[in-house]
Amino acid sequence: MEPTENYPTSRTFILKLFFVGLWISIFCGSLPSVSAAARGSPKTCEPITIPMCRDIGYNLTYMPNSFNHDTQEEAGLEVHQFWPLVTIQCSPDLKFFLCSMYTPICMPNYHKPLPPCRSVCERAKAGCAPLMRQYGFAWPDRMPCEDLPEYGDPNNLCMDSNTSESETSEPTIPPQPEDKEPSTPKTCPCSCKTPFLTVPETHRYYNTVSTGEVDHCAVPCHSAYDSQDERSFATFWIALWSIFCFVSTLMTVLTFLIDTDRFSYPERPIIFLSACYLLVSTGFILSLIGGHESLACEGDYVRYRSAGPPLCTTVFVLVYFFGMASSLWWVILAFTWFLAAGLKWGSEAIASYSQYFHLAAWLVPSVQTIVVLVTNSVDGDPVSGICYVGNQNVTNLRWFVLAPLFCYLILGVSFLLMGFVSLFRIRNVIKQGGRKTDKLEKLMIRIGVFSVLYTVPATIVVGCYFYEQQTREQWQRSHACSCEGEGKVAKPDFSVYMLRYLMCLVVGITSGVWIWTGKTLDTWRCFLDRILGRTSGQSEIKTVQHKPVPLASV
Repeated sequence: MEPTENYPTSRTFILKLFFVGLWISIFCGSLPSVSAAARGSPKTCEPITIPMCRDIGYNLTYMPNSFNHDTQEEAGLEVHQFWPLVTIQCSPDLKFFLCSMYTPICMPNYHKPLPPCRSVCERAKAGCAPLMRQYGFAWPDRMPCEDLPEYGDPNNLCMDSNTSESETSEPTIPPQPEDKEPSTPKTCPCSCKTPFLTVPETHRYYNTVSTGEVDHCAVPCHSAYDSQDERSFATFWIALWSIFCFVSTLMTVLTFLIDTDRFSYPERPIIFLSACYLLVSTGFILSLIGGHESLACEGDYVRYRSAGPPLCTTVFVLVYFFGMASSLWWVILAFTWFLAAGLKWGSEAIASYSQYFHLAAWLVPSVQTIVVLVTNSVDGDPVSGICYVGNQNVTNLRWFVLAPLFCYLILGVSFLLMGFVSLFRIRNVIKQGGRKTDKLEKLMIRIGVFSVLYTVPATIVVGCYFYEQQTREQWQRSHACSCEGEGKVAKPDFSVYMLRYLMCLVVGITSGVWIWTGKTLDTWRCFLDRILGRTSGQSEIKTVQHKPVPLASV
């Protein structure tokens, strides 16, 4: 192994200082060799207090160690001088090897020293000795690998760190009595490996990203969990439903614009809900036009904590702001239905509070969006290619996406249920009076169908986000940490992502259900006749005033 030649100047200076200090502490100290000290017996077990050695797979040690350090404070001062070598990861076995030497494992029911295996020492030496030789230093004489026992020797038990790619056997541990819990020195090494990418020191993401609790480890631009066929299908799937949503909501909004008197409260929030989904679908379409790499990625890595180019910010605002606003218009719709059915408010009375409805529906999402932008929480989605929030940070996903959507869904369903209870009471009263309830029952069916078409997709979206925030860290650690991957989730379910994108857009499609009536056909027929100048015969335009009828008078 040849040492690397092109280290930065500052790094070279730090390494030189480190090796000088290491030379003084190791080669000038008169300490006994490993083999000589290994003949001693371990003392009383004590918890490991040295910070560098707290997470290596065991938590009890004994003093003095093989270097005759009487306390952990004394051992810690010396072992932490190796910290620069551990930090630059010249060998993944170095940290385990050093800690097993300076803080040897102590097991109450096993009264013999348990050193690291020779293979651990040799792997650590093979990775770090070339770098040490580059600065004129040799591997410490008091850490000879040949004095350590071979792995698998039944007469000389030892510990293996299980980090080598060529040697993946379980660590050797001494037999334990059946009535006592064994103390396993097995570690769970974590490193940035496929499907993730290591961030170089020169990149601005260095020291800012972490994946699977591994620093300097980033998610690639395109989701490495998915195959090329799955990526192509995802692009087609999102494009298909985005276009359907755009067309459906555009027809709903245009129908309202050419006949505004037809839609009054409590129905009018449906129009604003459709308008929000029109802009959400526009955001998805813009992301497809702009391209996955230019929006969701920064080089080879997915975008982290950055709004990126203007198009990325635009897509985020369209999808996030209007997505949250649509949820609030759903709450307002359910609330106005409750006012009309439960409290017997007329259309004019509800409309008098419309400015407050607009204030709530647009102000709350505005505050959410501003907070996300100010905290630089926008990131890229490696599957869909849009700029959103919570794609790489589970905490942001919980607080900026999952929590608001869950609260809005619960509020809307609560108002909806109270409204339905009131409608059933009104229906019973009308029946007892001997009058027909056909119109009311027809209205209840329409409200019920529309409510199901909204609540079911909204509930599925919340469920998909909940699944992701619960399992994303497991996906990542199952790849980054070998022990974590044993028997756990190895990759996300691709179908869950596709279901989420569908449910995010399908409400815009189904919102048109409310206008799929004969009145809509008459409205468009009159509009086209007006545009084409048809004023005679059966096509003569007759202006019809749509007067809203309060639910209380039905």
